[in-house]
Amino acid sequence: MSRSPGLLRAVVTQSACLFVPTSAVPVSPQVGGFLWHDDDVAHTRFDGAGAPGAHVGLDGLVRLYRMDHFALGTGHLRCGALALRSSVRRHKAMVRLIRGRATDRRANEYDCRMSDFLSIEDTGAIRTLSMSNPGRRNAVPPTGWEDFSEAFRAFEESDQRVLVITGVEGDFCAGADMNKEIVESQSAADNATRMRLISRAVTRLHRLTKPTVAAVDGVAVGAGMNLALGCDIIIATDRARFAEIFVKRGLTLDFGGTWLLPRLIGLARARELALTGRIVDAAEALEIGLVNRVVTVDEFESTVADIASTLAAGAPLAQSIIKRALDRSSSMSFEQALAFEEHAQAILLGSEDLVEGASAFVEKRTPDFRGR
Repeated sequence: MSRSPGLLRAVVTQSACLFVPTSAVPVSPQVGGFLWHDDDVAHTRFDGAGAPGAHVGLDGLVRLYRMDHFALGTGHLRCGALALRSSVRRHKAMVRLIRGRATDRRANEYDCRMSDFLSIEDTGAIRTLSMSNPGRRNAVPPTGWEDFSEAFRAFEESDQRVLVITGVEGDFCAGADMNKEIVESQSAADNATRMRLISRAVTRLHRLTKPTVAAVDGVAVGAGMNLALGCDIIIATDRARFAEIFVKRGLTLDFGGTWLLPRLIGLARARELALTGRIVDAAEALEIGLVNRVVTVDEFESTVADIASTLAAGAPLAQSIIKRALDRSSSMSFEQALAFEEHAQAILLGSEDLVEGASAFVEKRTPDFRGR
């Protein structure tokens, strides 16, 4: 497919300079330029009147479909004081304007930068999703929920087999990034929209068919705690701290906490943690079954890498079915669980992975599962 800059048309508004596919004549982006709308624009709410010379703000996540996209050079990329960097995977891309110099990368050079809040790094079959909100203990900004949704969707569609979610600078996530001004400025309709974004993100996490690992260092509170609980395995450092802090803010649990917490630690303990909002240190978290393993900070990185590598080497079809079976186990009768097992095992017994697993056992070698 052609890599001509003519595949992109600029969208310049008061809040964003966006690029969307079009077959029209190439147009260089300029501040105060014309407006263009396309259904492929994820954040259509940023469309609006752009007066000549309007300031181009830092915003606007765009999905580019049906094209082989690469980041354009500085000559086509300059838009006020902002530049564009792209995260590209196959024929889909998520791009966000960021401050700084333009990059010039081809589609097969996966840039790893998804947004200002989330970054992605692929190491073989393992994808690491890192949260970064400097000075805010990686609290989730208002646009972060949509970033999560897109990241989970992209992982599900990728070739990577394991997702590791972590934070930077010694913390996991301090929940939603909120302040008094933001709270007081929100209408009931705005709040409802925000909660739908949160629900969409956690639903996509919950429905992932591939293993997920939460690598928790420092604080994991509020939605940050429930983000960790939504992963299949939680590895924590000995300085990690957890709290369902919602009640201390006059709120109830969200990001799936009301469903996840009692299933992990039992209803009695869940009530106590949710109603008090108290902090749980790493030792107690391990004791009550909130996390799978606690290690020192020095052991943290290697332990997470070892577990992720073990999961990545597993049989993808079997892992997907195991996840679904365990998630549904509490809502199924014993007879229903047996019926699920019968049908699932019948499918797996006819898979190529079963043949590979049996052959590897006989030949005393590591199996090379392909998910078929």
